[in-house]
Amino acid sequence: MKSPVILFITPPMVQVNTPYPAMPWLAGFLKSRGIRVLQADLSLSLFHRLFSNQGLRELHRQLGLSPHRRSSPSVRHFLNHADQAIAWIEPVIRFLQGKDESLARAFASRNILPEGPRFDLLRNHLFLWETFGAASFMDRARHLASLFIDDLADAIREGTDPRFTLARWAESTACIAPSFEPLRQQLEGSPTWVDRCLDRLTDQILRAADRPALVALTIPFPGALYGALRIARRIRRHPSPPKIAIGGAFVSTELRSLYDPRIFDYVDAVVLDEGEWPLLHLAHWATDGDSDRLIRTFIRRHGEVVFVHHPGRHCRPPSLGSFAPDYESLPLEDYVPLAESAASFQNLWSDARWLKLPVGRGCSWRRCRFCDLSLPAIAHYETTPPDRLAALLERLIIQTGRRGFHFTDEALPPDYLHALCTVFLQRNLRVAWWSNIRFETGFSASLVRLMARSGCVAITGGLETVNNRTLRLLNKGITVREAFQACARFARAGIHVHAYLMHETPTQTVQETVDALELIRQAFAENILHSAYWHRFALSVHSPIAHHPDRFGLRLLPLPFEGFARNTLPCEEPHAEPQRAALGEGLQKAVFNYTHGVGFDRPVTKWFPFRIPRPSLPPDTLRRWIHKE
Repeated sequence: MKSPVILFITPPMVQVNTPYPAMPWLAGFLKSRGIRVLQADLSLSLFHRLFSNQGLRELHRQLGLSPHRRSSPSVRHFLNHADQAIAWIEPVIRFLQGKDESLARAFASRNILPEGPRFDLLRNHLFLWETFGAASFMDRARHLASLFIDDLADAIREGTDPRFTLARWAESTACIAPSFEPLRQQLEGSPTWVDRCLDRLTDQILRAADRPALVALTIPFPGALYGALRIARRIRRHPSPPKIAIGGAFVSTELRSLYDPRIFDYVDAVVLDEGEWPLLHLAHWATDGDSDRLIRTFIRRHGEVVFVHHPGRHCRPPSLGSFAPDYESLPLEDYVPLAESAASFQNLWSDARWLKLPVGRGCSWRRCRFCDLSLPAIAHYETTPPDRLAALLERLIIQTGRRGFHFTDEALPPDYLHALCTVFLQRNLRVAWWSNIRFETGFSASLVRLMARSGCVAITGGLETVNNRTLRLLNKGITVREAFQACARFARAGIHVHAYLMHETPTQTVQETVDALELIRQAFAENILHSAYWHRFALSVHSPIAHHPDRFGLRLLPLPFEGFARNTLPCEEPHAEPQRAALGEGLQKAVFNYTHGVGFDRPVTKWFPFRIPRPSLPPDTLRRWIHKE
């Protein structure tokens, strides 16, 4: 008897620059267990369907049917330059894919592509034009071609589907969704042009899959939920539809308290946490109907949501490195990197060179009080033995021809990286890689140099509040001085340094936030920080802070839960300074300028349209810390 066929689908819109790692990982595991698998990336397929000669002709017709949409600048620009856009879209895509780089100088000249509202930033900001002019013509061309794509995406969103974006489709519907009803109304409402395109693509892949027993959809974040359920809805309408399962980070984080049965009008199973063994049992359930062996899976029985979990020898995930992700059925040459900036080092996340791969599970620190510590994805820590990981990378190089890897772990610790880099060098493994770390003292100058020699090109890590008091409150386990000294070691070794920052943290004052921005300014000016991003604090239901919010000065606000998604808890801080909530825009603006190499001489208070206190730190604080080390 032949084994069942599982069709893995990555829904839109996840990413179009490289395969999202969940599906190749799970496909590789199931192939190692004798299960036949197929993969389809509908993020990529929908992108190519919309951004094509045929797609833009259809867009032009759709916009002609909606004259009320023409008030949008992006729609007007597309209608005025439709012939140019249609003529150039496919050459632009080929250029971004690296299939025809002869067009780079033509694009960089700015005489070819129609420039819509997305180009305003270049036209109106001299500092960006200076940064743009300093980049290579290839980087300029890639950025201009990407802005051209962004203009078209804006026209699609503003003219045909207000939910559509290139990376987060209908995200606002799912970000805080205690009730399934708003999402159900969108799924059952009148389909947009983009919806109809996705429906047709779903029909095509289902026909090509030749009657799979199970369709598995990954939902890594809220912006993939609508697309996944749209695909499931379409599959349900086929004669004798296969079983449909969903899983992924969004599901495992936000649907743990699921009790609304209506989601099972679209899917048959909702899987929590690691999917390897649950999917293996789901594959057999799809053929024999026996649910007794299911693991960590919600199903519907007699109209009610039931959580089925039969523990046994398959409760723990398989050993890391015991199988290889499967990229063989994915068209790697068709992925499209989009350059968000003309400065190439800022495009790490959208670059097509990287194969995303988890080195381990969980977090090596797992003590930060703002993190989802109660979830297995954080709490259960395990790493792949270095020899086994190196062998795995060698297999992937042979399979894909690629040597760039993004290790997607929460935080790789110094001792593990020392062992891993040593193995890379011993095996003469020629790769480029980057990952997330903690800026801790264990990253000595000698270790950082070892990482650079092994192929490390970038690291990312959390500086969070950049304040010792609040870092202690969050139990981050680092001091500001130690963290910046680690940043300096990486920068001196030629490794790109990106920092995640946090504002509006519980009890954080305006003065502490201003001092944090001053240190960030100094870090950019000293060239020990190359890019950064401010995130607003959000209270996760799975975090230690949520268990005792009053200890952190927080008061929970009522949010009626109707049985669907539950993660971010609404809260207020009664004693917070009124100005603090208005700091976000100025913080983002300052870091945006610093990232482009300008604004260092401007007082940090000038980034805000209202009066705030001056920094309490000397302007050479960071320089003294670094030089003293």
